[in-house]
Amino acid sequence: MVIHSVKKNQAWCGEAVGILVLDENIPRVKGSVGNAYTFSFPVRYRKIKGASVDRLLKKKDPELLKPFIEAALELQEEGVASIAGSCGFMALFQDELAEALNIPVSMSSLLQLPLILKMVGQKKQVGIITASESCLNERILAAAGIADDCSRSRLSIVGMDNCEEAVGALMEQKGTLDEDLFRNEVLGAASTLCGRGIDLGAILLECSELPPYSADVQKITGLPVFDFVSMIRFMYMGLRAGF
Repeated sequence: MVIHSVKKNQAWCGEAVGILVLDENIPRVKGSVGNAYTFSFPVRYRKIKGASVDRLLKKKDPELLKPFIEAALELQEEGVASIAGSCGFMALFQDELAEALNIPVSMSSLLQLPLILKMVGQKKQVGIITASESCLNERILAAAGIADDCSRSRLSIVGMDNCEEAVGALMEQKGTLDEDLFRNEVLGAASTLCGRGIDLGAILLECSELPPYSADVQKITGLPVFDFVSMIRFMYMGLRAGF
């Protein structure tokens, strides 16, 4: 005999990942974290009202922690099996959310960095392409598990701060995204990394809008490429027996 059960306020079943998204207006192409067609398993989204790009990336506003925890707890109560973020800078709240919930939490693509550094060996560096190099400071890296000078010295970071399409679509939220222009900007950032003359072992794409171009980056660099979707899929693999 098989007996099934649900939580008190759970009205449906079968969603593997609950994804927290910022209060922003960005076109989500297939392949990005914010597009449900990206995943081969069911996901559920929850917008954090008032959590703007400015408040998270630039101000790193501690007042955002409460609504993040509240939204994550709501998703947990509704029955999702894990929680993911949708911006690399959400690493800021990784520890607090992991402590507050009873399900796995992966808030940032940057959480993969310690593993990638181990994978490539101590003589190689890891390149990071980020939406904003100016905002990716030591505090964010420490929250993702990169707290020592030795590990930070092995990171080579390129930001898209001066890329017109990236800034317009992601930071200024103009409401449109020219995918060809954006792809070229991402590939330009990858070329900048490779042009630095350093021994790169892998590349990590921080921003959740960059995974659609991971294959293109890998093609022109010949390097392993990790992104936000690879992190969420990794977490899902630990849950797959239930789905």
